[in-house]
Amino acid sequence: MEQLSDVGLIGLGVMGENLALNMERNGRRVSVWNRTVPGVEEGVAERFVEGRAAGKQILGFSDLSEFVASLNRPRIIMMMVRAGDAVDELIDQVSPFLAEGDVLIDGGNSDYMDTGRRVAACRARGLLFVGAGVSGGAEGALRGASIMPGGAKEAWPLIRPLLQDMAAKAADGTPCCDWMGPDGAGHFVKMVHNGIEYGDMQLIAETYFLLKRAGGMDNERMSRLFGRWNEGRLKSYLVEITSDILAYKEADGGYLVDRILDVAGQKGTGQWSVKNALELGESFGLIAEAVFQRNISTQKELRVEAARVYASRLEKEPYASFSADEVEQTLFASKLVAYAQGFDLLSRASEQFGWNLDLAMIARMWRGGCIIRSAFLDELARAYEAGGGRGNLMLFPAFSTQVREALPAWRRVVATAVCEGVAVPAFASALNYFHSLTTDFLPANLIQAQRDYFGAHTFERTDGERGKFYHEEWVSLQ
Repeated sequence: MEQLSDVGLIGLGVMGENLALNMERNGRRVSVWNRTVPGVEEGVAERFVEGRAAGKQILGFSDLSEFVASLNRPRIIMMMVRAGDAVDELIDQVSPFLAEGDVLIDGGNSDYMDTGRRVAACRARGLLFVGAGVSGGAEGALRGASIMPGGAKEAWPLIRPLLQDMAAKAADGTPCCDWMGPDGAGHFVKMVHNGIEYGDMQLIAETYFLLKRAGGMDNERMSRLFGRWNEGRLKSYLVEITSDILAYKEADGGYLVDRILDVAGQKGTGQWSVKNALELGESFGLIAEAVFQRNISTQKELRVEAARVYASRLEKEPYASFSADEVEQTLFASKLVAYAQGFDLLSRASEQFGWNLDLAMIARMWRGGCIIRSAFLDELARAYEAGGGRGNLMLFPAFSTQVREALPAWRRVVATAVCEGVAVPAFASALNYFHSLTTDFLPANLIQAQRDYFGAHTFERTDGERGKFYHEEWVSLQ
């Protein structure tokens, strides 16, 4: 009798191929199948098996029923297809060949609400559905990613060995994968991860821009500076690759980064995180600003014209009244804001949806494999444990001391950038979030007065009890 496979994988793009190779390297026999749809050529599975997977315990199939029949029961199938309708279509396509208790894992960047709906729909069919966020890009998929599964809890004992073997391992050997919660919790956590990633990337880009435009630094010097920062508290994957990028030269000796068009793309998860923050009433300004900056970057022709109209502001020679150390403090403090906003959103969603998310565990899970992995996530996890698993990390003693120390430099760097005409919207948003957070009486009283004046929206009083509302007849209507 032919040996059956331990796991099936559908979708052989770069991520899918690498995950299949990862599974096989970790001792699994893998069956693969690729959909044939408009724009996708036939024979993908066969070419993969004969190419990168040659000589490995990976079997390719062109027939879906044969693919499913090649799997041990309960069957575990991981789907790596484009988020949206393609996932629903694939579920409908494969379900007739499955049996009660079989597991479907969606490893794409699906909307968490879609995942929650699919968990319920698959349960009605007797199937266990899991939405698993996967972070780490193509390299992570191959060598070990951060994996964030959630959905049908009954599936976790069946898939835990597979996913934790595939996951990256933190320095202490802990797999960067654990169960997030029910419904769409896994994909929600991945969405917030991507929102923090947007903020982190924008902050690093602004650091580069500030050092170049106002500080007059060349690429080599900036590369060395980022390299040095990567040996301290800013140690992270994104800081590390920034150092590499700035030093990278093409064959003619020119720096590649200087030849890349200043237009940034996005796939939507950053926008989703901002939308959900708005719906849940969370402050998410830094990450929203990062999304908006990607939007404005696409308006290249408009920006070129506006720069011509206001060319005088760019005529000054680079001048910086700040040091590299002050920029490091600004980047670190602003990075804390990105994480504070991200984890506050996770906390609010956990309460709203009854997910009981373990924030300390999530911080530890992001220590390896994922794009935002960084040295201070261990400290962040310890802070959440000390704080009982909740609270704004800007208030935790582990970070508040560092923020106080950074504050003078943070203010000076942002002020200098504004005066020099260098756009640092994420730095400024982070600083203004800090100022608003630490202001015990904001001008929202005037906003509420205006709302009551024109719309009778009522207000609470400082000399009254919370929850009791008043309305004032500001002007006579007679």
